[in-house]
Parts: sequence; C-alpha cells; structure tokens
Amino acid sequence: MVLVRNVFQIQFGKAKEALSLWKEGLALQKRLGFNVKSTRLLTDLVGDFYTLVLEMTFESLAEFESAGKTIMAKKEWQDWYARIVPLTQSGHREIFNIVSD
Repeated sequence: MVLVRNVFQIQFGKAKEALSLWKEGLALQKRLGFNVKSTRLLTDLVGDFYTLVLEMTFESLAEFESAGKTIMAKKEWQDWYARIVPLTQSGHREIFNIVSD
C-alpha cells in the first residue's frame, strides 16, 4: 500500500476558502468514482502558515496513477481544479510505502 501526500501552500488569507473548496473537491472525487482507499485533509498547527495537506492511500502506485489519469480527464474535475489554482501559492507531492499501520 502507498501513501500519497499532496502538500499545498495556500495564498495568505485564503485558507478558509481553500479548505472549503477542498472539501467540495473530496466530495466530487467520490462522486466521480476516484479509486482511493482513504483520504484525509490536514491543516497546519505549527510550521509554515497556510499549509494544507491532502493525504490519500492506494493499494499500489499503479492504482494511484490510474485513478489520477481517470479523474483528471473529467471536465467536472478540471472545472473544480481551475477554482483551486488561484488560491494556491505552491505545492509538492510525497509518496511513501506503508510498511506498518
């Protein structure tokens, strides 16, 4: 199993708006059949301000790649994504093997 962590730096003063939009995006993922085992949305308590983390688990890296290609091809997802981009300053992705729960 793999853990995919997307770490976003949100524009100053836009955290509440971005969090609301990400919750909408997670509901959209579910409606569109995004094949993810589990999902968590996290916000910062310490460290860099305005950090939002989308954490997802998949059975395999291949499953992550397949699910991503499928959802990114959908117009409804593309329209949602266009709304989150202006609220995001930067981001990066981390992918880990889960060796123990």
